[in-house]
Order: sequence, then C-alpha cells, then structure tokens
Amino acid sequence: MASSIRIETDPRGVCRLSLNRPGRHNAFNAELIDELLAALMKIDNDDAVRVVVITGVGESFSSGADLEWMRASAQFDEASNIRDAQQLSDLMCVLYDLKKPTIARVNGPAFGGALGLIACCDIAVAIDTAEFAFSEVRLGLAPAVISPYILMSMGPRHARRLFLTAERFSSNEALAFDLVHKVCAADELNNEVEKQISFLLNGGPQAIMACKALVPRLTNEQIDSELTVLIAKLRTSTEGQEGLTAFFEKRKPGWIKE
Repeated sequence: MASSIRIETDPRGVCRLSLNRPGRHNAFNAELIDELLAALMKIDNDDAVRVVVITGVGESFSSGADLEWMRASAQFDEASNIRDAQQLSDLMCVLYDLKKPTIARVNGPAFGGALGLIACCDIAVAIDTAEFAFSEVRLGLAPAVISPYILMSMGPRHARRLFLTAERFSSNEALAFDLVHKVCAADELNNEVEKQISFLLNGGPQAIMACKALVPRLTNEQIDSELTVLIAKLRTSTEGQEGLTAFFEKRKPGWIKE
C-alpha cells in the first residue's frame, strides 16, 4: 500500500510533508492522520529539521475528511468514533505546538478539516484560485476538533458565519479573514514559499522555538478536550448519518424542504 504522505528533507533542513492521496483530493482517513501525526512527532525531535512545509500532491491541498471513511466510521459505536476524533485532535495539537516553524503551502482547494491544518501552521501561503469551506453542517456535522485553531486565526465573528453557512470563499477572502498570510499566482507559489523559508532559516533555531512558545503562553490558549466527544456524537447521530447517506445517494438531506 502506498504511503499516505511523502516526506522529503533537503540539505538545509527543510522538511516537506505532502499529503499523498491525489486520487481522493488528499482527503483525510485514519491512515493519513496516523502517518502525518507520527511524522510530525519524529520531526519535532529531529535537530536536523529547521522548517516544515505541509502541502498536497496534485491539484488539491486537501478536501478534508474522506467521506467513505466517515461513512464507515458512522457505523462504529461512539467510543470508536471518540478514538478517531482524538487522533485528529492529537494531530492538530502536535502541529500547532510543533517546536519547528511550519508553512502551509496551499496549492489548491481546502475544505473541512484541511482548514485546521492551515490554521495550525505558523505561515500560510495560498494560490489565488484556491477555494475554502467549512462544509460540515451540510453533512449534519460540526468542525468541532479544528474550531479552536480556526477561532485563533480568523476570530469568532468570521468563523461563526462560515461555520453556519458552509459557503465557499476565495483565497483573497481567506487573506482578509487572516486564515492565510499570502496569496499569489500558482506559478509563483514555490517562490513565495521559498521566500518564507529563507526568512525562517535566517533566524536562530532556539530563538524561533522561544518565539513559538511565547504566543500560547501570552494568549492563554486552551483546547477543550470535550470537542472530540462532540464530533464523535454528531457522526453517530441520526442527523449525521442522514447527511452522509444523502451525500452518497446524491439527494438532499431530510432537513432541506422542497
């Protein structure tokens, strides 16, 4: 079985982690989450790595959770779903708290949980044609696990509207919402990411780690563990299962009245 992520580290200590499920638009499943979490934990203790870049293989950054995986998990009991949600929560926490500076190289569309990856990175650079959406409510779910990181990046006002409407928004809107820091043409993406890498490599590694540790301490950021329970309950709820079933049956869910 092919690995769900690609790991490449150059002589400068720049490690590129690429989500490697292009046929599924780099959607999350249990294997991808496990592999990415394990890679990040290893990187965090690797003195040779100075900078981490997260991107997607192909034309998508990530479509979020793989719906086939979610459909299967909806049939599991609540305890199994809590374990699944906890693994995703651990991934976001490890990425956010990583001692090394991180860059999200947003090479295409990003939906659902993928926006959590972007928000957890220190720097986010997106191509100007990328689209974004918190699509969970259309499946009877909520972006519970990623919500703390989204609120820390976008603020509650923007997040509330976009969580509720599930509308798509553009790279320029993501820039205005503070979800991404830079927007550029697709053919300039590598150059813009390299520019950010050069800034980071010019800083002292220990000083950069100290700066990263300052922010959560000064802002008193805390992540509520009950959010993993919420997403597990929604997945196994009547509404959550109706939302997923309706998607696969290519029909409107029952809460949409004709």
